[in-house]
Amino acid sequence: MKTSKRMTGVYKQVDRLKAYALNEAAQLLKKVSTVKFDETVELAFALGVDVKKADQMVRGVVTLPHGTGKNVRILVFAGEAQAKEALKAGADFAGFEEYFTKVKEGWVDYDVVVSTPDLMREVGKLGKVLGPKGLMPTPKAGTVTADVKVAVQEIKKGKIEYRIDKQANVAVAIGKLSFDSEKIVENATTVIDAILKSKPVSSKGEYLKGLSIASTMGPGLRLDVKLLTAEKEE
Repeated sequence: MKTSKRMTGVYKQVDRLKAYALNEAAQLLKKVSTVKFDETVELAFALGVDVKKADQMVRGVVTLPHGTGKNVRILVFAGEAQAKEALKAGADFAGFEEYFTKVKEGWVDYDVVVSTPDLMREVGKLGKVLGPKGLMPTPKAGTVTADVKVAVQEIKKGKIEYRIDKQANVAVAIGKLSFDSEKIVENATTVIDAILKSKPVSSKGEYLKGLSIASTMGPGLRLDVKLLTAEKEE
């Protein structure tokens, strides 16, 4: 595949065979960026687990200390009183019948869906719309809760969900390239810690097989896994 002139210039500043220290990689991503919009920074993990086994699924939630840098749009399914609480807490949309109908018709103009437990029987009927986009509320992600106020506040502060895909990879957005490199590192470290702690008990052999960091239009930089894991063991 032909490489654009922009990426050719970027790759001249990058050692594609090197495994970078996290701080060095964060600084390099900022240095080589040539686009005019604020890119998202993402971590990509390759894990040594068997995704065919239910007890080796890696999934959880973590709160980024410096937030995501994104205005997360939250839809809350709740009764009238709780919907008002959710809106006061910062939810973008809250209620039930109106939004149930809109979602059923294919509306997906939101990033996270929260629901009170009593409405999940009905919300479950929206699986064809919410499921493929990973938007179905779940207790594990803290998005099925009676305390919608707290749920909304936590999400707005930077609470995110991570989950493994069918290829045993986990991709997590950890902030924006406009963040100071120190904030990118702190957000990344928080996610790395969470995923390392999520290692299934039944998983044998090497767990963290590979890890890279990239920005939306930037290069993917391999991170030094041995250095990262050694730091965690100290």
